[in-house]
Amino acid sequence: MINLTQKEILITGAQGFLGKHLVRNLLEKRKVPKENLFLPTIEELDLKKWEACQKAVKGQDIVIHLAAKVGGIGLNREKPGELFYDNIIMGVQLMEAARQAGIEKFVAIGTICVYPKFAPVPFKEEDLWKGYPEETNAPYGLAKKMLLVQAQTYRQQYGFNAIYLLPVNMYGIGDNFDPKSSHIIAATIKKVSEAKKEGRNYIEVWGTGKATREFLYVEDGAEGIILATEKYDKSEPINLGTGREISIKDLVNLICKLMNFKGEIRWDVSKPDGQPRRRLDVSKAEKEFGFRATISLETGLKKTIQWYEKTRSNAYEN
Repeated sequence: MINLTQKEILITGAQGFLGKHLVRNLLEKRKVPKENLFLPTIEELDLKKWEACQKAVKGQDIVIHLAAKVGGIGLNREKPGELFYDNIIMGVQLMEAARQAGIEKFVAIGTICVYPKFAPVPFKEEDLWKGYPEETNAPYGLAKKMLLVQAQTYRQQYGFNAIYLLPVNMYGIGDNFDPKSSHIIAATIKKVSEAKKEGRNYIEVWGTGKATREFLYVEDGAEGIILATEKYDKSEPINLGTGREISIKDLVNLICKLMNFKGEIRWDVSKPDGQPRRRLDVSKAEKEFGFRATISLETGLKKTIQWYEKTRSNAYEN
Protein backbone atom coordinates (compact mmCIF):
# COMPACT_ATOMS: atom_id res chain seq x y z
CA MET A 1 0.00 0.00 0.00
CA ILE A 2 1.26 3.45 -0.96
CA ASN A 3 1.35 6.06 1.79
CA LEU A 4 0.15 9.11 -0.11
CA THR A 5 1.23 11.56 2.62
CA GLN A 6 4.83 10.95 1.57
CA LYS A 7 4.34 11.39 -2.19
CA GLU A 8 4.37 14.28 -4.63
CA ILE A 9 1.08 13.99 -6.53
CA LEU A 10 0.04 15.59 -9.82
CA ILE A 11 -3.73 15.77 -10.32
CA THR A 12 -4.86 16.93 -13.75
CA GLY A 13 -8.36 18.36 -13.91
CA ALA A 14 -8.18 19.21 -10.21
CA GLN A 15 -10.38 22.29 -10.71
CA GLY A 16 -13.16 20.19 -12.23
CA PHE A 17 -16.18 18.62 -10.55
CA LEU A 18 -14.53 15.31 -9.60
CA GLY A 19 -11.13 16.93 -9.08
CA LYS A 20 -12.33 19.24 -6.31
CA HIS A 21 -13.79 16.30 -4.36
CA LEU A 22 -10.66 14.21 -4.89
CA VAL A 23 -8.42 17.01 -3.62
CA ARG A 24 -10.65 17.55 -0.58
CA ASN A 25 -10.49 13.84 0.24
CA LEU A 26 -6.68 13.83 0.00
CA LEU A 27 -6.31 16.91 2.19
CA GLU A 28 -8.96 16.20 4.82
CA LYS A 29 -9.28 12.42 4.94
CA ARG A 30 -5.80 11.26 3.88
CA LYS A 31 -4.03 14.25 5.49
CA VAL A 32 -1.79 14.75 2.46
CA PRO A 33 0.16 18.02 2.92
CA LYS A 34 -1.16 20.72 0.57
CA GLU A 35 2.34 21.42 -0.71
CA ASN A 36 2.58 17.81 -1.95
CA LEU A 37 -0.25 18.35 -4.45
CA PHE A 38 0.44 19.88 -7.87
CA LEU A 39 -2.88 21.10 -9.30
CA PRO A 40 -2.19 22.99 -12.56
CA THR A 41 -5.03 24.69 -14.43
CA ILE A 42 -5.49 24.41 -18.22
CA GLU A 43 -4.35 28.04 -18.48
CA GLU A 44 -1.11 27.17 -16.69
CA LEU A 45 -0.45 23.91 -18.53
CA ASP A 46 -2.36 22.91 -21.68
CA LEU A 47 -1.87 19.15 -21.77
CA LYS A 48 -2.53 19.06 -25.52
CA LYS A 49 1.05 20.43 -25.78
CA TRP A 50 3.96 18.03 -25.23
CA GLU A 51 6.12 20.55 -23.36
CA ALA A 52 3.28 21.16 -20.89
CA CYS A 53 3.03 17.43 -20.18
CA GLN A 54 6.78 17.29 -19.51
CA LYS A 55 6.51 20.24 -17.11
CA ALA A 56 3.48 18.72 -15.38
CA VAL A 57 5.18 15.44 -14.42
CA LYS A 58 8.56 16.88 -13.44
CA GLY A 59 9.39 16.06 -9.81
CA GLN A 60 6.21 14.06 -9.23
CA ASP A 61 5.80 10.54 -7.81
CA ILE A 62 2.19 9.84 -8.75
CA VAL A 63 -0.06 11.12 -11.55
CA ILE A 64 -3.86 10.99 -11.28
CA HIS A 65 -5.19 11.94 -14.71
CA LEU A 66 -8.73 13.30 -14.40
CA ALA A 67 -8.57 16.04 -17.04
CA ALA A 68 -10.99 15.40 -19.87
CA LYS A 69 -13.20 17.19 -22.33
CA VAL A 70 -16.60 15.73 -21.55
CA GLY A 71 -20.32 16.39 -21.88
CA GLY A 72 -23.72 14.83 -22.44
CA ILE A 73 -25.23 13.41 -25.63
CA GLY A 74 -25.66 16.91 -27.09
CA LEU A 75 -21.97 17.80 -26.93
CA ASN A 76 -20.99 14.31 -28.12
CA ARG A 77 -23.09 14.81 -31.25
CA GLU A 78 -21.95 18.39 -31.84
CA LYS A 79 -18.17 18.00 -31.38
CA PRO A 80 -17.15 14.33 -31.85
CA GLY A 81 -13.81 15.17 -33.50
CA GLU A 82 -12.83 17.64 -30.81
CA LEU A 83 -13.78 15.20 -28.04
CA PHE A 84 -11.75 12.44 -29.69
CA TYR A 85 -8.63 14.52 -30.37
CA ASP A 86 -8.46 16.50 -27.13
CA ASN A 87 -8.92 13.45 -24.92
CA ILE A 88 -6.57 11.11 -26.76
CA ILE A 89 -3.77 13.64 -27.17
CA MET A 90 -3.86 14.73 -23.51
CA GLY A 91 -3.80 11.20 -22.15
CA VAL A 92 -1.27 9.65 -24.51
CA GLN A 93 1.24 12.49 -24.15
CA LEU A 94 0.88 12.73 -20.39
CA MET A 95 1.44 8.99 -19.88
CA GLU A 96 4.47 9.01 -22.17
CA ALA A 97 5.91 12.04 -20.36
CA ALA A 98 5.29 10.27 -17.04
CA ARG A 99 7.06 7.13 -18.28
CA GLN A 100 10.05 9.13 -19.49
CA ALA A 101 10.21 10.96 -16.14
CA GLY A 102 10.21 7.70 -14.16
CA ILE A 103 6.89 8.36 -12.41
CA GLU A 104 6.14 5.72 -9.75
CA LYS A 105 2.43 5.29 -10.58
CA PHE A 106 -0.02 6.60 -13.19
CA VAL A 107 -3.77 6.44 -12.52
CA ALA A 108 -5.80 6.79 -15.73
CA ILE A 109 -9.50 7.56 -15.37
CA GLY A 110 -11.51 6.03 -18.18
CA THR A 111 -15.23 6.22 -18.82
CA ILE A 112 -18.24 3.92 -18.89
CA CYS A 113 -18.61 4.98 -22.56
CA VAL A 114 -15.84 2.53 -23.52
CA TYR A 115 -18.18 -0.46 -23.16
CA PRO A 116 -19.84 -1.95 -26.25
CA LYS A 117 -23.35 -0.66 -26.99
CA PHE A 118 -24.87 -4.08 -26.35
CA ALA A 119 -22.49 -5.40 -23.69
CA PRO A 120 -24.09 -8.05 -21.45
CA VAL A 121 -25.54 -6.53 -18.27
CA PRO A 122 -24.01 -6.15 -15.73
CA PHE A 123 -20.92 -4.91 -17.56
CA LYS A 124 -17.88 -6.99 -16.69
CA GLU A 125 -14.36 -5.74 -17.35
CA GLU A 126 -13.72 -8.82 -19.53
CA ASP A 127 -16.43 -7.65 -21.99
CA LEU A 128 -14.76 -4.34 -22.91
CA TRP A 129 -13.70 -5.49 -26.37
CA LYS A 130 -16.84 -7.41 -27.39
CA GLY A 131 -18.31 -4.76 -29.69
CA TYR A 132 -18.37 -1.09 -30.70
CA PRO A 133 -19.42 1.60 -28.21
CA GLU A 134 -22.77 3.41 -28.47
CA GLU A 135 -22.42 5.70 -31.48
CA THR A 136 -23.00 9.11 -29.88
CA ASN A 137 -20.37 8.39 -27.21
CA ALA A 138 -17.93 6.40 -29.36
CA PRO A 139 -15.35 9.10 -30.31
CA TYR A 140 -14.93 10.18 -26.68
CA GLY A 141 -15.11 6.62 -25.37
CA LEU A 142 -12.56 5.23 -27.82
CA ALA A 143 -10.13 8.06 -27.11
CA LYS A 144 -10.26 7.18 -23.42
CA LYS A 145 -10.10 3.45 -24.21
CA MET A 146 -6.72 3.90 -25.87
CA LEU A 147 -5.31 4.88 -22.48
CA LEU A 148 -6.06 1.34 -21.33
CA VAL A 149 -4.11 -0.05 -24.27
CA GLN A 150 -1.26 2.35 -23.52
CA ALA A 151 -1.25 1.47 -19.82
CA GLN A 152 -1.16 -2.27 -20.51
CA THR A 153 1.51 -2.10 -23.21
CA TYR A 154 3.68 0.25 -21.14
CA ARG A 155 3.45 -2.16 -18.22
CA GLN A 156 4.40 -5.03 -20.54
CA GLN A 157 7.32 -3.32 -22.28
CA TYR A 158 8.65 -0.89 -19.68
CA GLY A 159 7.34 -2.24 -16.35
CA PHE A 160 5.49 1.07 -15.97
CA ASN A 161 2.91 0.99 -13.16
CA ALA A 162 -0.20 2.42 -14.85
CA ILE A 163 -3.71 1.46 -13.76
CA TYR A 164 -7.03 2.14 -15.50
CA LEU A 165 -10.34 2.79 -13.74
CA LEU A 166 -13.84 2.82 -15.22
CA PRO A 167 -16.21 5.01 -13.20
CA VAL A 168 -19.88 5.31 -14.10
CA ASN A 169 -21.50 8.72 -14.45
CA MET A 170 -20.91 10.77 -11.31
CA TYR A 171 -23.15 13.44 -9.86
CA GLY A 172 -23.28 15.53 -6.71
CA ILE A 173 -22.42 18.85 -5.12
CA GLY A 174 -20.58 21.09 -7.57
CA ASP A 175 -21.80 19.25 -10.68
CA ASN A 176 -21.86 20.92 -14.11
CA PHE A 177 -25.30 22.51 -14.66
CA ASP A 178 -24.53 24.18 -18.01
CA PRO A 179 -27.31 22.96 -20.35
CA LYS A 180 -24.87 22.74 -23.26
CA SER A 181 -22.74 20.05 -21.62
CA SER A 182 -24.43 18.73 -18.46
CA HIS A 183 -25.48 15.14 -17.85
CA ILE A 184 -29.01 13.93 -17.09
CA ILE A 185 -29.14 14.48 -13.30
CA ALA A 186 -27.80 18.05 -13.31
CA ALA A 187 -29.80 18.90 -16.45
CA THR A 188 -33.06 17.65 -14.91
CA ILE A 189 -32.51 19.41 -11.58
CA LYS A 190 -31.93 22.68 -13.46
CA LYS A 191 -35.01 22.17 -15.69
CA VAL A 192 -37.29 21.45 -12.73
CA SER A 193 -35.91 24.39 -10.74
CA GLU A 194 -36.45 26.78 -13.65
CA ALA A 195 -39.94 25.44 -14.39
CA LYS A 196 -40.95 26.07 -10.78
CA LYS A 197 -39.39 29.53 -10.78
CA GLU A 198 -41.14 30.50 -14.04
CA GLY A 199 -44.46 28.90 -13.09
CA ARG A 200 -44.32 26.37 -15.96
CA ASN A 201 -46.24 23.12 -15.43
CA TYR A 202 -44.00 20.94 -17.62
CA ILE A 203 -40.37 20.04 -18.40
CA GLU A 204 -38.89 18.51 -21.57
CA VAL A 205 -36.47 15.57 -21.44
CA TRP A 206 -34.54 13.92 -24.27
CA GLY A 207 -35.36 10.38 -25.42
CA THR A 208 -38.01 7.87 -24.41
CA GLY A 209 -37.00 7.41 -20.77
CA LYS A 210 -36.58 3.66 -21.31
CA ALA A 211 -32.76 3.57 -21.18
CA THR A 212 -31.19 2.69 -17.84
CA ARG A 213 -28.18 4.24 -16.13
CA GLU A 214 -26.06 3.73 -13.06
CA PHE A 215 -24.90 6.72 -11.05
CA LEU A 216 -22.12 7.15 -8.50
CA TYR A 217 -22.13 9.96 -5.94
CA VAL A 218 -18.98 12.00 -6.52
CA GLU A 219 -17.61 11.60 -2.97
CA ASP A 220 -17.84 7.82 -3.37
CA GLY A 221 -16.13 8.12 -6.76
CA ALA A 222 -13.25 10.13 -5.30
CA GLU A 223 -12.81 7.57 -2.50
CA GLY A 224 -12.72 4.71 -5.02
CA ILE A 225 -10.02 6.40 -7.09
CA ILE A 226 -7.88 7.10 -4.04
CA LEU A 227 -8.24 3.53 -2.73
CA ALA A 228 -7.09 2.22 -6.11
CA THR A 229 -4.17 4.67 -6.10
CA GLU A 230 -3.12 3.36 -2.68
CA LYS A 231 -3.73 -0.36 -3.20
CA TYR A 232 -4.16 -1.49 -6.84
CA ASP A 233 -1.20 -2.29 -9.10
CA LYS A 234 -2.47 -4.62 -11.85
CA SER A 235 -3.00 -4.27 -15.60
CA GLU A 236 -6.69 -5.22 -15.69
CA PRO A 237 -9.20 -2.33 -15.80
CA ILE A 238 -11.51 -1.95 -12.81
CA ASN A 239 -15.15 -0.76 -12.71
CA LEU A 240 -16.18 1.86 -10.14
CA GLY A 241 -19.89 2.13 -9.45
CA THR A 242 -22.79 1.02 -7.28
CA GLY A 243 -23.95 -2.03 -9.25
CA ARG A 244 -27.52 -0.61 -9.36
CA GLU A 245 -29.36 0.79 -12.39
CA ILE A 246 -32.42 3.00 -12.78
CA SER A 247 -34.42 3.91 -15.89
CA ILE A 248 -34.20 7.52 -17.03
CA LYS A 249 -37.98 7.73 -16.63
CA ASP A 250 -37.82 6.60 -12.99
CA LEU A 251 -34.84 8.88 -12.35
CA VAL A 252 -36.65 11.97 -13.70
CA ASN A 253 -39.77 11.06 -11.72
CA LEU A 254 -37.67 10.70 -8.56
CA ILE A 255 -36.03 14.10 -9.07
CA CYS A 256 -39.46 15.69 -9.64
CA LYS A 257 -40.76 14.05 -6.45
CA LEU A 258 -37.75 15.19 -4.38
CA MET A 259 -38.20 18.74 -5.75
CA ASN A 260 -41.97 18.68 -5.21
CA PHE A 261 -42.70 19.29 -8.90
CA LYS A 262 -46.04 17.91 -10.03
CA GLY A 263 -45.95 19.11 -13.63
CA GLU A 264 -45.90 17.11 -16.85
CA ILE A 265 -42.77 15.40 -18.20
CA ARG A 266 -42.66 15.72 -21.99
CA TRP A 267 -40.37 13.19 -23.66
CA ASP A 268 -38.68 14.36 -26.86
CA VAL A 269 -38.50 11.02 -28.68
CA SER A 270 -36.78 12.64 -31.67
CA LYS A 271 -33.65 12.80 -29.49
CA PRO A 272 -31.49 9.70 -28.84
CA ASP A 273 -31.58 7.57 -25.70
CA GLY A 274 -27.88 6.71 -25.91
CA GLN A 275 -26.79 3.31 -24.66
CA PRO A 276 -29.84 1.07 -23.92
CA ARG A 277 -28.67 -0.13 -20.48
CA ARG A 278 -25.82 0.53 -18.10
CA ARG A 279 -25.06 -1.38 -14.96
CA LEU A 280 -21.64 -2.46 -13.76
CA ASP A 281 -20.34 -5.58 -12.12
CA VAL A 282 -18.47 -3.91 -9.25
CA SER A 283 -17.16 -7.04 -7.52
CA LYS A 284 -13.53 -6.56 -8.60
CA ALA A 285 -13.18 -3.14 -6.99
CA GLU A 286 -14.33 -4.54 -3.68
CA LYS A 287 -12.12 -7.61 -3.98
CA GLU A 288 -8.97 -5.79 -5.13
CA PHE A 289 -9.01 -2.64 -3.00
CA GLY A 290 -12.06 -2.79 -0.74
CA PHE A 291 -14.21 -0.20 -2.50
CA ARG A 292 -17.96 -0.20 -2.06
CA ALA A 293 -20.23 2.81 -2.69
CA THR A 294 -21.90 4.04 0.51
CA ILE A 295 -24.30 6.80 -0.61
CA SER A 296 -27.67 5.76 -2.07
CA LEU A 297 -29.07 7.47 -5.16
CA GLU A 298 -31.91 9.12 -3.23
CA THR A 299 -29.57 10.44 -0.54
CA GLY A 300 -27.12 11.72 -3.15
CA LEU A 301 -29.89 13.40 -5.13
CA LYS A 302 -31.21 15.15 -2.01
CA LYS A 303 -27.72 16.50 -1.23
CA THR A 304 -27.27 17.68 -4.83
CA ILE A 305 -30.71 19.33 -5.02
CA GLN A 306 -30.23 21.11 -1.70
CA TRP A 307 -26.85 22.43 -2.80
CA TYR A 308 -28.18 23.57 -6.18
CA GLU A 309 -31.21 25.33 -4.76
CA LYS A 310 -29.01 27.12 -2.25
CA THR A 311 -26.50 28.27 -4.88
CA ARG A 312 -28.47 28.32 -8.15
CA SER A 313 -27.93 32.03 -8.69
CA ASN A 314 -24.23 31.30 -9.28
CA ALA A 315 -24.47 27.56 -10.06
CA TYR A 316 -22.18 27.75 -13.11
CA GLU A 317 -19.32 29.08 -11.01
CA ASN A 318 -19.55 26.35 -8.38
